[in-house]
Amino acid sequence: MPRSSRDKTLGAVLRGVREERGLTQEVVAFHAGITTGTLARLELGDSDPSWSTIRSVANALDLSLQDLAAAVEAA
Repeated sequence: MPRSSRDKTLGAVLRGVREERGLTQEVVAFHAGITTGTLARLELGDSDPSWSTIRSVANALDLSLQDLAAAVEAA
């Protein structure tokens, strides 16, 4: 099943924040308690993450869910 444009937008926002902060996928995945592969699929928009996964990644990026939602809406 193809992913929605919102999934791809969420992934692009998360990747952008991670790269702006100079963090690797490995570091973010470790702090989020997920695998690097899971984070890579999320950043590509190829997954349907749970809210707990989104929250964990946002926390690992020191990004509030409110700021994440605003960035996704603005993108």
